[in-house]
Amino acid sequence: MRDYLNYLVEEIHTVIVATVDDDGRPVTAAIDMMDADDSGLYFLTAKGKGFYDRLVKRGCLALTGMKGEDTMSRVALSIRGRVKEIGESGLPRLFGKNPYMREIYPTEESAKALTVFKIYEGTGEWFDLSQKPIERVSFTFGGAEEISDGYRITDECIGCETCGTVCPQNCIDFRSVPAAIVQEHCLHCGNCMRVCPVGAVRKRGSADA
Repeated sequence: MRDYLNYLVEEIHTVIVATVDDDGRPVTAAIDMMDADDSGLYFLTAKGKGFYDRLVKRGCLALTGMKGEDTMSRVALSIRGRVKEIGESGLPRLFGKNPYMREIYPTEESAKALTVFKIYEGTGEWFDLSQKPIERVSFTFGGAEEISDGYRITDECIGCETCGTVCPQNCIDFRSVPAAIVQEHCLHCGNCMRVCPVGAVRKRGSADA
């Protein structure tokens, strides 16, 4: 988990964050992730911004950051989680690690507009298209419950291997029945569920899975 959070801060840094406004509509903003430790991620914002108001009211966000020259060399990190305001006490640490902030807020007086937030609980996903097959890893921090996305093959499987003919990453293991999806290489495209002749493929986390 710490490696992924550090990568987000040090290699990606600027991410797109989504919050929700008073009408329930999503709003996005470009935000720098400025620090990470074993307990979460840290960033700052100005208290006069609508972004600040949405964070305080909702207490949650979702973000995605990407790095790579093109689609097939790109990695993406997505996180959704809960946030809390740390306040001005966290500013010296973030300014020390991100000295460019002094160019934006050059005086101590101007920096009083800022406050620090921490993403203290969340779920994350690493997605790497530069690997063959693709690499997907899920992680959690702060005690968050893991969310099971994607698909799995149930005991109704008859071993016909029809799903293998439409899997773009060839990530279905047929060495036993039921067959098994290798989750770290799955695109979550749903082709396996679409073509299974006996309906043995279910969404992970569903009641009948």
